[in-house]
Amino acid sequence: MELMMAEPSRKRKPSPGSGMTSACHRKCVPPHYKEAELSKGESVCLDRCVSKYLDIHERMGKKLTELSMQDEELMKRVQQSAGPV
Repeated sequence: MELMMAEPSRKRKPSPGSGMTSACHRKCVPPHYKEAELSKGESVCLDRCVSKYLDIHERMGKKLTELSMQDEELMKRVQQSAGPV
């Protein structure tokens, strides 16, 4: 029963790369195209877009980890200064 209830919420969650895919597609591929293959310019644009997106994603991950560690350290200090209850 739990599995059935969890299923719909799983379907609603976008995949981690879906934002990148749609953003880079909008930026680099014209809405009306005639060829099935990407042009050289479109390929280069997509490569750069994906690279930038992944770079920012990595930077944000590092920053969030850093902030989380700072919060953890602050909570430890607060608990230590409060003493036993």
